[in-house]
Amino acid sequence: MPTVLSIQSSVAYGHAGNSAAVFPMQRMGVDVWPVITVHFSNNTSYGSWRGPLLTPENIDDVVTGIGEREVLDRVDAVLSGYQGAPEVGYSILRAVELVRAQNPDALYCCDPVMGDVGRGFFVKPGVPEFLRDQVVPRADLVTPNHWELNYLTGHQETTTLPQILAAVDELRARGPRTVLVTSVVSDQTAADALDMLAVDDTGAWLVTTPRLDRVFTGSGDLTTAAFLTEYLAAAGKIAPALGRTAGEVYGVLKHTTEVGARELRLVEAQDELVAPSHTFEVRRVR
Repeated sequence: MPTVLSIQSSVAYGHAGNSAAVFPMQRMGVDVWPVITVHFSNNTSYGSWRGPLLTPENIDDVVTGIGEREVLDRVDAVLSGYQGAPEVGYSILRAVELVRAQNPDALYCCDPVMGDVGRGFFVKPGVPEFLRDQVVPRADLVTPNHWELNYLTGHQETTTLPQILAAVDELRARGPRTVLVTSVVSDQTAADALDMLAVDDTGAWLVTTPRLDRVFTGSGDLTTAAFLTEYLAAAGKIAPALGRTAGEVYGVLKHTTEVGARELRLVEAQDELVAPSHTFEVRRVR
């Protein structure tokens, strides 16, 4: 059974950060050790929320305590998502170093959450630069959305598949050997569809799913968690991991849409995580 140390935010109501990642990974057969960076009443898209932000010292203490149990050598991957401030990011990088000291084969998977199309940046000043300059070079696997890929590589816009692939190559040249790009829209993407692109040393693969006409909070956290889980299960083979991730995530999002829920219906749709009702063709594009 794979073990993942997941360092992310947490919400009591709804699903974002660890609250969108831990249960899906557990349902898919991963032993997850969650470390929370904030504990809010709900996600910030509601406009108001309550709850504490944990300090970098709090996060360091929790990870140190796990280390004192002499179990960090069991960790197969460290997963991180939204980083509220660069100081928190440094705590995450320290955790990665501790894990790698005990298990040099452990992966670091970073979802570089910082912004999206139509919203621009929604993180504190300094976080995008920290992710670009400090985190990406240390990560093995990164999962930006299309907008974040453009920022991380200094591109104003990438609209063709060759341009997107070139941007991914630039990102991979900075450190991470595997890149998953979510919410890809190129000049080849149909108006009613979205693409996901996965690239590593062995090639590049693309999968297309129907576009659901709404915005989901936590869907990126779910996607990264699902892809990391499938990547570990497939021993690093990205094509099967990409295909299964597409089916799993689409099934959850489609059910959430059908029942008219604002928050992801992870518990109701949990069977989609282990037996997806939709399958999608994975196409090699390079």
